[in-house]
Amino acid sequence: MSHAEELHPPPWLAADRTGAEHEPDALLRAAREGDEDAFRTLYRQIHPRLLRYVRTLVGDDAEDVTSEAWLHIARDIAIFKGDINGFRGWTVTIARHRALDHLRHRKRRPVAQTPVDELPEQTAPEDTETTALNSLSTEAALALIARLPHDQAEIIILRVVVGLDAKTVAKIIGKRPGAVRTAAHRGLRRLEHLINDLEPPR
Repeated sequence: MSHAEELHPPPWLAADRTGAEHEPDALLRAAREGDEDAFRTLYRQIHPRLLRYVRTLVGDDAEDVTSEAWLHIARDIAIFKGDINGFRGWTVTIARHRALDHLRHRKRRPVAQTPVDELPEQTAPEDTETTALNSLSTEAALALIARLPHDQAEIIILRVVVGLDAKTVAKIIGKRPGAVRTAAHRGLRRLEHLINDLEPPR
């Protein structure tokens, strides 16, 4: 695997891993068969990171857009085919379509401003692109992400915050997996340069 294919998020930017999933595929099967408790468990596991992603697209309207997406998900889950990773990608695809429809309706461009009070701190591996980010607060880091080109910011949110692999992200946004990996790598490198610019001279 090339260096550009590796993506290790800094602790405060990692996807929410709290409440480790117990037999996630079995949970998904139960939800597809109409088990409301199983669906609620899936919702609790997926919703926080899905909401964070939608916020990068529509800003303050994220709650409403994400709620509409969940209504769609609840309606069609019985016909979903695939495993839990595919289900996560499916939920993001639905939410993204809802967000883009919302933006077209409002006739405004996507917003890259993300509220920062919901991203928990998590432990995760580090690499040269993200080591410097670990010293920043969540607020400062997301403010820097908002300064990236929109495609890089979206890909970093999908890969690092939502926790999707490059193949799934590529399918969602209509790019090749290699292009997704490259954009994520370049985005993290750009963040590193932005951080260096913020550091006071010694």
